[in-house]
Amino acid sequence: MKRRIAIQGIKGSNHHQVVREFFGDDTELVESMSFDYLVDRLLDKTADMGVMAIENSIAGSIIPNYALVYHNNLHIIGEHYLNINHNLMVLKGRKIGDIEEVRSHPMALLQCKEFFRDYPHIKLVEDVDTAETAKRIQEQQLKHIAAIAPEVAADLYDLDIVAERIQTIKNNATRFIIVSTKNKVIPKKEINKASVRFVTDHKRGSLAAVLNVMSDCNLNLTKIQSLPIIETPWKYAFFVDVTFEGYTHFEKAKALLDIMSEDFKVLGEYKNVRI
Repeated sequence: MKRRIAIQGIKGSNHHQVVREFFGDDTELVESMSFDYLVDRLLDKTADMGVMAIENSIAGSIIPNYALVYHNNLHIIGEHYLNINHNLMVLKGRKIGDIEEVRSHPMALLQCKEFFRDYPHIKLVEDVDTAETAKRIQEQQLKHIAAIAPEVAADLYDLDIVAERIQTIKNNATRFIIVSTKNKVIPKKEINKASVRFVTDHKRGSLAAVLNVMSDCNLNLTKIQSLPIIETPWKYAFFVDVTFEGYTHFEKAKALLDIMSEDFKVLGEYKNVRI
């Protein structure tokens, strides 16, 4: 039976590319036009696992997704890094000179703004999704419209790429997390990364004390993200990623952090893919 993987967006999106690279092609995609809808598909068991973007090397953290994972009791069971390449694509046989309008996600347009300085006649129009625009060009045979989308979208929707890697900053990567309603899926000996969430007292040195414990337990802090607690003004939750050489180091840290902080929760234990 094929694994059902929920993605944000449709076939041809960067989330789809991650599914291909992480799981292979023997999957059934569950398309979701928002991250909230993606989570719903996991909770109602329409999907077995989900792929969710969590941070970008240019734009930073996708903060609402941290809250989605925590509030819906999801577990991070893996991660994947994808180099983001924006390609300009059109109907077969059309050229860049035929383009009157380019439609894509606002972030894609922003990251490719410099490229279009050489084409002042082309109008840039914000759209809901990169792959969705590519699909619409093929379905409606839009001869003077181009899309900015991943290479996989050109393959799926039979479009020609007239300009490759048009993003201004070439080294652009996004970290994706693999989420599930079930806990860790690999043996402890293979686990060397974890994501946790906790709240500290509103006292001087509280966060520093927690971070010192992590250091003393030989944990390497790779990410820290604060998020306000809506119900309690001026109080913050911290989402932290740590790596470690031995799972016993993390077990020791868990026991201490559970005592030292409030609402301590392990969001996921998985394999670090950037060693």
